[in-house]
Amino acid sequence: MTWDWSYAWSCLPLLWQAGLITVLATVIGGALAAVGGLPWAVLLRSDHAWVRRPADAVLQVVRNTPLLVQLYLLYYGLPHLGWSPSPLVIGIAGLALHYAAYAAEVYRAGFSAVPAGQTEAARVLGLSRWQRFRHVLVPQAIPPVLPALGNLVVALFKDTPVLSAITVIELLTRAKLLGAESFRYLEPMTLVGVWFLIASLVAAWPLTRLEHRLRRIPT
Repeated sequence: MTWDWSYAWSCLPLLWQAGLITVLATVIGGALAAVGGLPWAVLLRSDHAWVRRPADAVLQVVRNTPLLVQLYLLYYGLPHLGWSPSPLVIGIAGLALHYAAYAAEVYRAGFSAVPAGQTEAARVLGLSRWQRFRHVLVPQAIPPVLPALGNLVVALFKDTPVLSAITVIELLTRAKLLGAESFRYLEPMTLVGVWFLIASLVAAWPLTRLEHRLRRIPT
């Protein structure tokens, strides 16, 4: 199959519209995952087993079941609970929940890397638990794990095509529909691949800048 530039250009408007859905799901889902993973990591570090063990059990369930299964459970289960959000909202929630479990492990690794003497010294100085968390643990734990969090966002971005299973017309699904209509898959699929590559590289740049900036902040 030869490349048809005229057909490729005609695909761009529809792919652009679908790409906005992909970006929206990535940005909101990634932000919710990053924010939601932090309190989850705090629960995993609790001194109380009745807090730590249920949190760890939920995390294991989320991490060890496929994202697609979780999306189906949300998509078909929420209406039975009296709530029927749009497929896009369900997709974003599913992505956020799934990747928050991985973000929690990233945060936990960052907290574990902080020397115990730091928190002990803060306790001796009379800092409260919240003050130790805010001024000692977080400033030292978060910057080293930013690359891992960035990788999670990129992985979430590349998992957005799974949302097509719950009727969300994102970028890859739109390309498949265009190919089915014209029986030409080369142009739309190639454009989607290039789009994902460029978007991933662009997304990595601010994450790298943020990482360098946080490393320069004195703790």
